[in-house]
Amino acid sequence: MAELTKQPIAPEEKLGAIAATGIRGFIAKFTVLKGARRELWLTFLIKFFIYTAYSVTNKTMVLWLSKDLGFSDQAAGALVGWMWAPAMTVFTLLAGSLTDAIGLRRTFFLGVAICTFARSVMVLTTNPAWALAAGMLPLAIGEALGTPVLLAATRVYSTTAQRSMAFSIIYALMNLGYFVAGYVFDFVRALDLHVSIAGFQPTPHEQLFGVSLALEILLFPTIYFLRRREERERKTHPTILATVRASAAATLDLFGRLIRQSGFYRLLLFFLFIGFLKAIFLQMDYVFPKFGDREMGLHAPVGKLAGINAILIIVLAPVVGALTQRIASYRMVIIGSVICTVGVFIMALPTDWFVPAANSVIGHALGHSYLRHRRSVLFAARLRIRCRDCAAGTGSFLWRAGLHSVSGRQTPDWNKRMAAGGVLS
Repeated sequence: MAELTKQPIAPEEKLGAIAATGIRGFIAKFTVLKGARRELWLTFLIKFFIYTAYSVTNKTMVLWLSKDLGFSDQAAGALVGWMWAPAMTVFTLLAGSLTDAIGLRRTFFLGVAICTFARSVMVLTTNPAWALAAGMLPLAIGEALGTPVLLAATRVYSTTAQRSMAFSIIYALMNLGYFVAGYVFDFVRALDLHVSIAGFQPTPHEQLFGVSLALEILLFPTIYFLRRREERERKTHPTILATVRASAAATLDLFGRLIRQSGFYRLLLFFLFIGFLKAIFLQMDYVFPKFGDREMGLHAPVGKLAGINAILIIVLAPVVGALTQRIASYRMVIIGSVICTVGVFIMALPTDWFVPAANSVIGHALGHSYLRHRRSVLFAARLRIRCRDCAAGTGSFLWRAGLHSVSGRQTPDWNKRMAAGGVLS
């Protein structure tokens, strides 16, 4: 008789009643968060505030660099591509080890404090050197500290049964923030408000940075209500610089151990291709505002246009999270990636092809009610963009849901470190 092997059960996984099936089982997937801890709901709120402020900044960044600071289109793009993005990447890699050293709660506070200072500089100065050195660069550092810590907090504050739905809610809230940011972006620009405060007259772009600054300040009381938990033993360092050095050394040590694992290179290549897909959405944030002003008229409602993508994901991400728990992660990522890629080719199709759709009943309802635009040819161009976003949005939540599972399965060392950093100090 074959010998039976006993599989150990993780401490947080408890055996319960047999899961319901059918409609009741489907509904139960959504109600699993009913008894979630307060800290998990606060994490959701923090995610919404952080991403709304980040998205407002992203949409404003290139216009601010060109119109307020005087950089050319090429120089503005280079600053975003070779300063803003690399800085976020480097400091995101350090965030996990820094969280191990000082804890989730302190890392939250540190990131928000840096972002608050940086956004204040970007609102108050038009000197390019100060704006870049004391505004844009520190903002990249502060933003980089938030994203991985939020993912770690979601994992720490949710149970095994709640985790899949918790990450789906996090992604839906991220897109809700994106949607709200689009409306804020369009509203502030259309308002064209001229104010003077002690001789200071903020431009529309500085006003938008002011909105993101207000959202950032709201994070302080939200993070404060995260409860302190029993302090775990940590190696303390005498100065902040020593802590940063130790965090960098720990990150290098972690990567040293990862590169000795045979599957790490395949995973790295896999995420590189996923990064190309992510560039689709970032490209729209950095290019679309200028494209909208030049091709559709000044203060075109580019935020509303981009918001259709977010609406699709807000509605469908929780549903997909509930329905795809048993589907192989890589399969989901591949399917979602193909759909995202198709959306790019839709953008390249001739505008004339979309005129009949723009003149249809659905086209008129979308154009007059949502976008409030009367020219069918110009609306057809917008409709083409929306078709791209429909495809990209559909693919986005598929590959995003798969990525959470893939990263959870393939990088156990990283997950252990992130979970270890979750003990609040």
